[in-house]
Amino acid sequence: MTCRDYKDFMMGYLDNELDDAQRRAFEAHLASCSDCRKEIEEFTKLKQITDNVTLVEPEDRLWQQYWGGLYNRIERGIGWMVFSVAGILLLIYGGFTAIETVIRDPTVSTLLKVGLLALLAGLAILFVSVVRERIYFWSRDRYKEVRR
Repeated sequence: MTCRDYKDFMMGYLDNELDDAQRRAFEAHLASCSDCRKEIEEFTKLKQITDNVTLVEPEDRLWQQYWGGLYNRIERGIGWMVFSVAGILLLIYGGFTAIETVIRDPTVSTLLKVGLLALLAGLAILFVSVVRERIYFWSRDRYKEVRR
């Protein structure tokens, strides 16, 4: 057997999971192979360190702070979204009302009315273009199924 074949025995050896024949063959190999002996010594040190590691449960106070902070962030996020949507709706309504007033006013020059309508048409085209592009890239996103 080669060193590569014995690598599979290392963890079993450290965990006392090898039968007597495997253990004797592995120990005989360790006696003749300094590389494997060095590696098993490193694994032994690592196993001693990991055997002494214990799981510490956080205190209830820490869990309450965590969940309180999480709910607080969610509430603020929802609040900002509602505020933003309401602001956008009010701006759109106010904008259309102002534009309607300007267009219906006979004292405003035709050039200003045409410029205002061109500005609105340009904004509408840009908006549709951006939304179309977002939908296009979202539908072809290779990573949308990847969980973060």
